[in-house]
Amino acid sequence: MRVTLLIISFLFFGNFSFAQDTLYARNVIKTLTSKKYFGRGYLNNGLDAAANYIASELKSNKALPYFPTGYFQWFEFNVNTFPDKVIVKLNNKLLKPGIDYLISPESTTLKGKFSLQKKDSATYIANNSLIPLTVKVKQKLTYSVATNSVSAANIELLNTKTLGALNNIEVNIESKVLTKYINKNICGYIPGKINNDTVMVFSAHYDHLGGMGKATFFPGANDNASGVSVLLNLVKHYTKNPPKYKTLFIFFAGEEAGLLGSKYFVESKVVDLKKIKFLVNFDLLGTGDEGIMVVNGYTFEKQFSLLESINKEKNLVKEIKRRGKASNSDHYWFSEAGVPCFFIYTLGGIKAYHDIYDVAKTLPLTDYVDVFKLVTEFTNKL
Repeated sequence: MRVTLLIISFLFFGNFSFAQDTLYARNVIKTLTSKKYFGRGYLNNGLDAAANYIASELKSNKALPYFPTGYFQWFEFNVNTFPDKVIVKLNNKLLKPGIDYLISPESTTLKGKFSLQKKDSATYIANNSLIPLTVKVKQKLTYSVATNSVSAANIELLNTKTLGALNNIEVNIESKVLTKYINKNICGYIPGKINNDTVMVFSAHYDHLGGMGKATFFPGANDNASGVSVLLNLVKHYTKNPPKYKTLFIFFAGEEAGLLGSKYFVESKVVDLKKIKFLVNFDLLGTGDEGIMVVNGYTFEKQFSLLESINKEKNLVKEIKRRGKASNSDHYWFSEAGVPCFFIYTLGGIKAYHDIYDVAKTLPLTDYVDVFKLVTEFTNKL
């Protein structure tokens, strides 16, 4: 009877612990996707606010600051923004930003009313604009970040049944290039109980797309508040269960602008890359209906086999798919420098990506707990 009670107690408290982890994850995601953080970009102090929040969570969860100056590593780059007016009218009808249209992020300032000429089935050109204006009809609106402005303006319209003929367009766009915008990489660590000369690294980017105008912002729940929540949960986990090796938790800025934060981190040589046993980078961790994808799975065969064997033994995620090298997230610069690493993202589920619909309330966290278990088991057995 005593053994049975112990087993039941273990299962209850184990499941309760993971339930708590999920609650914490949802709180992190809800916080980072709120209006206060304005898409964790370059308007309304969104990126700085997010950096301060993450640093406070690292401190409260007892991760030590990695840099001599604290948790932050500063770097800078230029970024094009739309801080003020973003108004578009099609055939005299006011359109809704983010819902009906997007301004391409490299666009310059433009104001006026123009007639449109059809170039092809999805592209229209303004006839009477001194600055080139292109209008493209899209099946999905997908935003991004530009580090400069060009002498042109481009508008993407969502293709709907009510779109109708494109005869004329009126725009009022104000763009501003922020030169040498100061970004922050964030890094905390937990000492290893066996070896502090060997280093394990977990990483995720915390920046997103920011906003477009004064009111429209891109929340970035799956991309990548979900990955940030995994890292912070790993901090909590390893605070209670000290890791074998010195373990770094790196939150990168500048990912959406071209992997700029991770590039700066690698080139700054603040970590001896030869001492990194393995790095796991997380992005898009909010679903999992169809399993996970492992970038570099074909590159590091031995480690991938270990991951597969753990999953088979524990019956965790539905499927582990793999691909070769790819420059699609912050693992890339480490991989290029010879660091063994994986980039893991979940598959299936919601399709919101780089748009206003990537919000906390619809993010299912389908296989969040199982991916977390898989990763911690994997790193424990490396």
